[in-house]
Amino acid sequence: MKQLQKLYPHALVLVGFVLISLIYFYPVLQGKQISQSDIVQYTGMAKEQNDFRASDHQEPFWTNSAFGGMPTYQLGAKYPHDYIGMIDDAIRFLPRPADYLFLYFLGFYGLLLVLKIDPLKAFFGALAFGFSTYLIIILGVGHNAKAHAIGYMPLVIAGFILVFQKKYIWGGLLTMFAVALEINANHFQMTYYLLMFLLVLSGYFIYLAIKEKEFKSLLTSFGVLAVAGIFAIGANATNLLATAEYAKFSTRGKSELTLNPDGSKITGNSALSREYITEYSYGIAESFNLIAPRLFGGGNSEKLNSDSSVYKFMTQYGASPEEAQQFTENYGFTYWGKQPIVAAPAYIGIVIFFLGILGLYHDKRKIKYVFLAGALFSLVLSWGKNLSVVTDFFIDFVPMYDKFRAVSSIQVILELCFPVLAIMGFQSFFTQEIEKQWTSLWKASATVFGLIIGLFLIRSSFDFEGQLDDQLLQMFSQGQDKAFGTGFIDALIEDRKSLYAADLLRSGFFILIVAGVLWLFVKNKLAQNTTIILVGLVMLFDLVLVDKNYVDADAFVSKREVEVPFQETPADVQILQDTTHYRVFEVDGNLSSARASYFHKSIGGYSA
Repeated sequence: MKQLQKLYPHALVLVGFVLISLIYFYPVLQGKQISQSDIVQYTGMAKEQNDFRASDHQEPFWTNSAFGGMPTYQLGAKYPHDYIGMIDDAIRFLPRPADYLFLYFLGFYGLLLVLKIDPLKAFFGALAFGFSTYLIIILGVGHNAKAHAIGYMPLVIAGFILVFQKKYIWGGLLTMFAVALEINANHFQMTYYLLMFLLVLSGYFIYLAIKEKEFKSLLTSFGVLAVAGIFAIGANATNLLATAEYAKFSTRGKSELTLNPDGSKITGNSALSREYITEYSYGIAESFNLIAPRLFGGGNSEKLNSDSSVYKFMTQYGASPEEAQQFTENYGFTYWGKQPIVAAPAYIGIVIFFLGILGLYHDKRKIKYVFLAGALFSLVLSWGKNLSVVTDFFIDFVPMYDKFRAVSSIQVILELCFPVLAIMGFQSFFTQEIEKQWTSLWKASATVFGLIIGLFLIRSSFDFEGQLDDQLLQMFSQGQDKAFGTGFIDALIEDRKSLYAADLLRSGFFILIVAGVLWLFVKNKLAQNTTIILVGLVMLFDLVLVDKNYVDADAFVSKREVEVPFQETPADVQILQDTTHYRVFEVDGNLSSARASYFHKSIGGYSA
């Protein structure tokens, strides 16, 4: 009976995760499905494969509908005896994308339990991780495999920690299944970044073992991890071997071309070009949007309202309210960071950041430095071409680093590590003496408020000019009123300045609330559980408010719209009357759209 009582809190937590996942994505309860841009492209690419599977009841492993013909190894091919996939399906039993949100929660909760965090704090910590803005926006745009792999990352880390804590059986089993599920998620870039962090984590435990001269336990730990890894890889052998074969002939493999378009010889050993790898590189200063979401304008589709300078500028030019609003929505590009496209800022939550700093000041567990190192390491690498000396070293000398693009996405490690730091700090805060609690609280408050004030004071050093400003200026200057373009850009810059200041004030406001709640606890005005719940709710409110700006109920459409994303044109109908062998080139698609693949055997297609 006592054993069952110990399980009650965890059962309640799991029920809470299910309910919150469904409530956040409540349109799935109405039978709707989320419209994801990448999945629209995937649907086009996989149409022939799926039709063949449905009619012939076997797997084709090849499609003629994309790029003139290609394997389907990375197009959702189904392999025989995929028992790990069956386990994964059982874990992700909720409708998509609620299943991925639930997986975020579940995996992170497991990691926090291994780190000896009590269920209530672990519950709120898991919610904070799952509602990290980047993890939500990738569900909005359809990076499902990435979300899938991220969801299992915490469990892999938890398994590693258990093994090094000499809990060989449970740690080995968890590692084996978690790694198998991680590989099965089929996003090797995320798995590669996880491996980099595991090397840092292993280094920490190696240091401890050498310090304590526990060489036998260290060797045993590595033996257990090796066995777990072998079984995990073996369970995914079919997919791994097929992908390894396919990669040699993809853009990740060595090209047969020896000359550039200008006739010069191709130099370098990288399969992907350096420019392509680092195209999406986080700006160094832009990294502060981790704690203030719209510091650099938010995302590319940020919505300005009627109080914006752009809207007022348009009405002053004689536009009607409807025209001004439409123009503001179409051309009010508030994002002014270094990346070409940003769907949303990678906001981890100012409350999470504050609690992480709190933990760095007082948590006595040395493992906190591993998570701090992981966060800083991933942050530096996410800068890509903006810190080329580091990035070039990794591209040139670190195995397989040049196989992956969008280096900014390595920030997922930071988005995992900092919530861990935060909840570790949150838990240890309540175990301190009152005097130490007060000292830690004012130090953390001073640090974070100092950072916010510092960012506010240096705002005049930024020009707030975006990458699209020159294009807008050139487009608007083609009219009769040459001053219109300049005036519009000036108004847009004013809006960017307003967002910068407003979100710093927003972050300061949330810190004031959380610091105030913790101060009331120190003064014995609030009970511990009340304090935990209040801080947890503020933490959650902070993140969800931002998330809803980018993924909300409007992202959901009818099931038919998702399953049939493309409509036949008269040209499609005419082409389909030809029953001979041919390939189709769709001019509008420019070889990078899967629309033609949905109807025809295309020479183009979509592939990330």
